[in-house]
Amino acid sequence: MYVLEEKIYFYLLAVIPVIILLFVLLQLWKKRTQKKFADAPLLKRLSPETSTFKPLLKLITLLLAFTCLSFALVNPKLGTKLETVKREGVDIVFATDVSKSMLAEDITPNRLEKSKRLISEIINQLAGDRIGIIAYAGEAFPQLPITTDYAAAKMFLQGMNTDMLSSQGTAIGDAIDMAKDYFNDAEQTNKILVIVSDGEDHEENISYAISEAREKGIRIVTIGVGTAKGGPIPIKRNGITETYKKDRQGEVVITKLNEETLKEISEETNGAYINGRSTSEVVSFMKDFLGQMDKKEFETKQFADYKSQFQWFLGAAILLLILDLLFLERKTAWLRKLNLFNEKNEK
Repeated sequence: MYVLEEKIYFYLLAVIPVIILLFVLLQLWKKRTQKKFADAPLLKRLSPETSTFKPLLKLITLLLAFTCLSFALVNPKLGTKLETVKREGVDIVFATDVSKSMLAEDITPNRLEKSKRLISEIINQLAGDRIGIIAYAGEAFPQLPITTDYAAAKMFLQGMNTDMLSSQGTAIGDAIDMAKDYFNDAEQTNKILVIVSDGEDHEENISYAISEAREKGIRIVTIGVGTAKGGPIPIKRNGITETYKKDRQGEVVITKLNEETLKEISEETNGAYINGRSTSEVVSFMKDFLGQMDKKEFETKQFADYKSQFQWFLGAAILLLILDLLFLERKTAWLRKLNLFNEKNEK
């Protein structure tokens, strides 16, 4: 297990393309200037020891050194001590709707991004609870099994999009069925399924899945994203809206939040419904909802001690910078004899 202490320094790597561009421009300027001074055969006679390969080698060495320095500033840490700790919490599975209707922008920036933010903020408020993630559209797809690794959960969450599932629709029933397998602890009495969706275009026959969830003690919390007024589904290219999704009659499809369905699902499982318009209200609501439940104690293994690894990257960077200083731009005698780079002198 590893952690990256200062991820912001990864932005320094953006300088690398700039350095490469400047190097190319410099080489072009040199060639253009040399042509004004003398032709190629004469230049070879005037400077026979000049290497065409060494500048590129020096550039690669410098870029590697810069990359190592960036990683040293990020300071990767490796877990060195694994210990068993006791936690108290409930099992929570987040089922996120990734159907095309979630691209509607009646909520800024769109319904799917709003859903991700809601779940991410809820996770930030958790402590000892275990969480899992399911994505669903026309079918359900497991994203992350029950875990206490919140960082991994948020990473998987951010990678979700409407193209990850080919079949379209809103298969809430499939998501509920899949969630039942997520709750693998028979002793856990508090099992929460959080469904984040606009509730539109759902299956008609989901009552069986809901009744089975109720029998297994799963309480479903539904969070509605979208507005009653609704909005069109944009079709974008390179981030720019080109048109909107249309039905068979050529009319623009308007997708609306279906709160009634979401409320019915939550009520039948002794859960709760909340509109996801306000992130702070949803987070506060979930905090209160989870706070009313009895916590189950369980054991989990986690790394308790991390050691910095920046020194390895710093050492590599210093070594590469020293090598860069040692590389002269003239030809290396023994390499010239081998003629590996076609640098044989013309006499």
